[in-house]
Amino acid sequence: MSDLLAHLNPPQLAAVTLPAQHALILAGAGSGKTRVLTTRIAWLLSTGQVGPQGILAVTFTNKAAREMQARLAAMLPINTRGMWIGTFHGLCNRFLRAHHREAGLPAQFQILDSADQLAAIKRLLKNLNVDDQKYPPRELMHFINAHKEQGIRAAQAEAYDHFTSRRVELYTEYEAQCRREGVVDFAELLLRSYELLLRNEPLCRHYQARFRHILVDEFQDTNRLQYSWLKLLAGRGSVAPENEGACLFAVGDDDQSIYAFRGAEIGNMRDLQREFELPNVIRLEQNYRSHGNILDAANALIKQNRGRLGKNLWTEAGAGEPIRVFEAFSDADEARGIVDEVIELVRDGISRDQIAVLYRSNAQSRVLEHQLFTQAVPYRVHGGLRFFDRQEIKHALAYLRLIANPDDDTAFARVLNFPTRGIGSRSAEALQEAARQANSSLYNAAASLAGKAGAAVTRFVRLIETLRGETGDLPLPELIDHVLEKSGLRQHYLAEKEGKDRLENLDELINAATGFLREESEPIVDGEVAPENGPLASFLAHAALEAGEHQAGQGEEAVQLMTVHAAKGLEFDVVFISGLEQGLFPHENAAQERDGLEEERRLMYVAVTRARRRLYLSHAQTRLLHGQTRYCLPSAFLDELPANLLRRTRRGGIGVPPGARQNADTGGQTPATAGLRIGQSVRHARFGVGVIVATQGSGPETRVQVNFGAAGMKWLALEYAR
Repeated sequence: MSDLLAHLNPPQLAAVTLPAQHALILAGAGSGKTRVLTTRIAWLLSTGQVGPQGILAVTFTNKAAREMQARLAAMLPINTRGMWIGTFHGLCNRFLRAHHREAGLPAQFQILDSADQLAAIKRLLKNLNVDDQKYPPRELMHFINAHKEQGIRAAQAEAYDHFTSRRVELYTEYEAQCRREGVVDFAELLLRSYELLLRNEPLCRHYQARFRHILVDEFQDTNRLQYSWLKLLAGRGSVAPENEGACLFAVGDDDQSIYAFRGAEIGNMRDLQREFELPNVIRLEQNYRSHGNILDAANALIKQNRGRLGKNLWTEAGAGEPIRVFEAFSDADEARGIVDEVIELVRDGISRDQIAVLYRSNAQSRVLEHQLFTQAVPYRVHGGLRFFDRQEIKHALAYLRLIANPDDDTAFARVLNFPTRGIGSRSAEALQEAARQANSSLYNAAASLAGKAGAAVTRFVRLIETLRGETGDLPLPELIDHVLEKSGLRQHYLAEKEGKDRLENLDELINAATGFLREESEPIVDGEVAPENGPLASFLAHAALEAGEHQAGQGEEAVQLMTVHAAKGLEFDVVFISGLEQGLFPHENAAQERDGLEEERRLMYVAVTRARRRLYLSHAQTRLLHGQTRYCLPSAFLDELPANLLRRTRRGGIGVPPGARQNADTGGQTPATAGLRIGQSVRHARFGVGVIVATQGSGPETRVQVNFGAAGMKWLALEYAR
């Protein structure tokens, strides 16, 4: 027993050896919460307070469940495979398999993952002849899951208007379809388990008596239904046990609650304190991960949030290095600065695997990936696809490829019915057969297709022809912008509840084109770009190359790229947090959401506490957004960090735009602006006639603001605008 407890600090020891009572353990980042959970289980088993069958341990990931089982097996000579240790979904699946008759399910019921559920909803809408533009399948899926996670069936769902009423009807039809087919989705696993326990009192009492100790990891991430399920098993629901019920041992950190968008309720922690009348809260504040300066910064930041349960991280590892804050002129300069620093760190002996670059939005990865690619630094995108491999980017590139070459059958097949335009699989097969018989491309075979299918395919071909005609004279960034709009891609993702990230990525594709033109100038032939290798063809080749071979292979050391959300639970020797600008991090949406800024601050807290030895914070004065330059203010989070912990530097010519010094002798007028002045009338190929109202920058960075009347006010880069 002394060996089991010897490695614990005093608060950890107090938590592990608590008597049989309900408890909340506030476990700060890097404070050893997994150690406490597993040692608590081992201590309960070793002291004979409970047998293996009396333990219910709930985690949020299968990885965490496997780690807990492995640690227990190393601590005790027991077989952990029979113990109830797993995720909410995994445990509910186990429960329903054992009681499928009582739950009204077939013995071999199947589980729909997210992709399967979406496909089932699409099939439902098609069978009911429902317009999937008005009721997008993914949006309907989120509507259904959100209600289930609140414990609300279709029969109890409120309808505020005709649109919501129709969605409730579709929810009802979806439930009926799932019953007919004998399938359940992830949200259904938990709801069906909870409902069975609620209505079957003998069964509920059986499990209340069986599980004497319920232990929950990452309690701050629970939603309302998960908390209700736990309360029911712990004897605090409407079905009360004859004895006192199980002891609920919850481990979590309200400062790391960052999943409100998934339904997580940070208020569950306070409800737990009140409803279970907890005598005290044990705080695990000693951090075994980070140096002192990093923790002091994290503490100062999170103290700005109101209503915290409160804790203060500390370490015996010493203060360590100051936090490096650097300001770049542009997002491209920021990426260059990060990659240059990464190369130096690797030369100094730090493994690339121990270097992470974090960002708030997936779209930010593109400029970072480009710099890593350019400087041949192996990298891996964690928890997501590389930029040019993302679905929405591949769809956009397919349209661009058809503009460059209509006979590209792969691109043609990819977007023939995306966004949906009524061309089903049979029509696509008929087109393939017509092309095979005529030995032609799909594009050329479209004219031979008759009937309704032929009309739909012909409309798609006309769309491509129209796009080719309308974009011939447009600069590359404006060409892409036009295609995204007219193809329907923007409208499609705008209708998706979680389509915002995809829209940001589409905007980033315009930025990629702008940056490509800036860095990869084409050969000039008689004053014009060589026709056989124009900007569009060159950019498509560039995109294919970057998507191809430069992400690290399996087993190869690589710099880790990820969003801050994906970084939760991970740690690295060196962490870069990029894009610390108002509107980006904290995200601009935070201002419109209740407690949105506090959740953004918790997200920043999570990012800071991923670093063990060295932390870099970076921001840019300008950032490309939708192909145009946005002038940025530093994130307010930077002002919340104690100045004595920071070492500030600058990148990109100490805040001076690249090329500005070279143009200093032109009296402020560069070759790009020669002959242009405020008040002058100009003509643009897309926006028509306008008047220059302002100018900014110099050299390659020169931009003018033009009032185009009906088309509105536009900022244009003179290097590309014709």
